Amino acid sequence: MKDFIASEEHALLERHGLASYDALWALKLEAVDEPNTERGGWSSVYRLDLGETAFYLKRQSNYLTRSLTRPFGEPTFAREFRNIQRYRELGIPALQAVFFAERKVAGEQRALLLTRALDGWQDLHDWLQQWPALPPAKQQAIVSACGLLARQLHACGQVHGCFYPKHIFLQERGDGFVAQLIDLEKTRPLWLGMRDRIKDLEPLLRRANVWGDAEVRGLLAAYLDSPVELEQWWRRLSRRQRDKEARA
Repeated sequence: MKDFIASEEHALLERHGLASYDALWALKLEAVDEPNTERGGWSSVYRLDLGETAFYLKRQSNYLTRSLTRPFGEPTFAREFRNIQRYRELGIPALQAVFFAERKVAGEQRALLLTRALDGWQDLHDWLQQWPALPPAKQQAIVSACGLLARQLHACGQVHGCFYPKHIFLQERGDGFVAQLIDLEKTRPLWLGMRDRIKDLEPLLRRANVWGDAEVRGLLAAYLDSPVELEQWWRRLSRRQRDKEARA
């Protein structure tokens, strides 16, 4: 895959001498958390501040994912980058890619992905920690934003695959909220209609365990085309959630 650099950030990276794979790979930064060491390699995340603009730089080596089209594996960031670009083409709100490159070096398959930091946004997981203290109007606005995001995602024929509170970022705008997604590695086409859509939504509701029936119905009201469908969807989601919890 050819190196990618976003035109909007090219000049900024050039000014700091960071507009190349070699410069970004060699950059000395402190990781924001412990590296992932599964899959026979490693993958790590760093924060990069360039003046008033912040990014997250992700680097990995021999950290591969396999699929029918790539049975020998490819860096997980390559798949995530393709999905970021697909979301952008489809108009699905999500994180922005700034730089992507991959290399084979001394038997290693390396990849790096630079994305804009979502400063000014807060993930749903954090909002849920303070849920009981939030005014009802703010609670409903958050729930509606999540439902509208899911609606847009599925209307574009995509399944996120990890539609979890930590992967949904929200920002307050006027009287409401807007939402976008991160962690797009497991995104795939929506093949199985309602079955795929239920499968994508249910993990969110299982993890948002401070939400009751009112929040679930509020999310579905924003997600569905017609309120007539709401009861059917609520029953299907509730049944899948009970099945998942019984197996845990």
